[in-house]
Amino acid sequence: MPGGYVDDSGKWELRRRLIAARRRVPAAVRDSEAAALAAAVLPGLPGTVCAYWPVGVEPGSPELLDSLVRRGCPVLLPVVSALGPLDWAWYTCAGSLQAGPLGLPEPAGPRLGCAAIATAILVLVPALAVDRAGVRLGRGRGHYDRTLPLATPGTPLVAIVRDEEVLPSLPRQPHDIPVTAALTPARGVIPLPY
Repeated sequence: MPGGYVDDSGKWELRRRLIAARRRVPAAVRDSEAAALAAAVLPGLPGTVCAYWPVGVEPGSPELLDSLVRRGCPVLLPVVSALGPLDWAWYTCAGSLQAGPLGLPEPAGPRLGCAAIATAILVLVPALAVDRAGVRLGRGRGHYDRTLPLATPGTPLVAIVRDEEVLPSLPRQPHDIPVTAALTPARGVIPLPY
């Protein structure tokens, strides 16, 4: 299994189905949802936000990141480093990104270390799905499960998903780190658990 985790919970099949469902969403719907997500996360952010650059059919858009920067909100993006916790670097604009070792866009600037997540007042987390208890289903490499414990206690950990991806329950394993909220296009921020 990728990431070194043993997964006998059916997560890989669930990931496959969720990704296939995302691929069936028309581009116009994805664009509309991305605009709604950007509008929902922007009001009243007075400090650093850890975010991510959405790739492929992930919910969200670079516009969310650019809007944060235009409002004076410092934004950190992850830098993948082997199988350890994520490193972080400042995001300034799309032109400041380069392809990382996994082909993911990441900031070209100086690395701030794994502990930089502790400076964030909000952590936006990619997810394929989240459940009502805050269990998040990621891509399966464990980078965020290794990284989220480094956030300052009480910092909101918000999974960005489509409305249909808030599920009643998901398989949970001991290494899974729960999130405190979901951000969806139609419902905005949903506090978890609920």
